[in-house]
Amino acid sequence: MLNTPIVAANWKMNKTPQEGYAFVNKIRNMLLDIHKAKVIFCPPFTALFHMNAILEETPHALGAQNVHWEPKGAYTGEIAVEMLQACGVTYVIIGHSERRHIFQEPDDWINAKMGAVLEGDLTPILCIGETLQERESGNTERVLERQLQEGLKELPQGSLEKVIIAYEPVWAIGTGVNATCDQVKQAHETIRNLLRMQDSETEVSTVPILYGGSVNVKNAQELIETWGVDGFLIGGASLEVTSLAHIIHIVEDNYTRKAW
Repeated sequence: MLNTPIVAANWKMNKTPQEGYAFVNKIRNMLLDIHKAKVIFCPPFTALFHMNAILEETPHALGAQNVHWEPKGAYTGEIAVEMLQACGVTYVIIGHSERRHIFQEPDDWINAKMGAVLEGDLTPILCIGETLQERESGNTERVLERQLQEGLKELPQGSLEKVIIAYEPVWAIGTGVNATCDQVKQAHETIRNLLRMQDSETEVSTVPILYGGSVNVKNAQELIETWGVDGFLIGGASLEVTSLAHIIHIVEDNYTRKAW
């Protein structure tokens, strides 16, 4: 059985609320023939209310780029699960490489966020991936294992069934450099095997594993055809209506062909 393909658009620190609203208003008419792929828009926090208002009229979903694990308190600049719920958010990106490396978020913070998101009945998109130095030193599998173990540590039984994993090699994010299909296949296979070791009671083949590393219109076709890739977490290419719509159609068409 094929996993439902997913395309998550991570806009990072781009687009005002008005720009986000206009973007979705335009792209939704380009996605009227999308029936299988799950499309998730992850704008900045300031755009969540505007985006939710228009996404309610579509089959597409709203995601947040980050969250804090505490329900409330003196955490200037942070946002809680309940606040995201009030904005119509159903997905949350956790542990993105930019949060890990630029903002120095440790594994225990990421684990705490996972617990809070799952407790709030939202779906976490857990990002994992190695740096160039870690790959060149042969430590890719070790890094992925640590990030998975720490990110999923002590979560309630059955939590893995509600999780999306995104493999994003740090050296291929925003650099224009992409992992080869063989590298992506190997990494996704490693992740799937590590998930089996993490939770032997869950059918891990149903856990979606997305690829996120400079996905664009030119490489989306070969990447979505790569074994183990269930969709994409897209950064730069998701900021332009035509390119994002094109990639979504590529993912949809690939799923349709496999289904037949």
